[in-house]
Amino acid sequence: MEWILIIIVVALLVYRLTPTKGINTITTQELKAVLHDPDKVFIDVRSPLEYKAQNIKQFQNIPLKSSFKNLPRDKEIVVICQTGIRSNQACKKLKRLGYERITNVRGGMGQWNMENRG
Repeated sequence: MEWILIIIVVALLVYRLTPTKGINTITTQELKAVLHDPDKVFIDVRSPLEYKAQNIKQFQNIPLKSSFKNLPRDKEIVVICQTGIRSNQACKKLKRLGYERITNVRGGMGQWNMENRG
């Protein structure tokens, strides 16, 4: 019985961390090159408190539990969070809502902060 529970927990973790087909992934270094692209919408899915403490100005705060239905469908949606886990979940949610051009920022704000200290 104990092994079944462990297998279920591992399977859920793998599912949450595995990128979905049709969702692009970029590094924070690659993000720098596209931050001023007018054909992209940048969303930060962290909590308002996390966003207020530190953010990238091009990103608007739309927490993970929000509805993403009002985002434009004619632009690529670039999603960030603190580590890449919540943004991956948001990307999957956007995919289920029918969005086609979705990109997750791998490593999130944690990686961004490590690369942009100073």
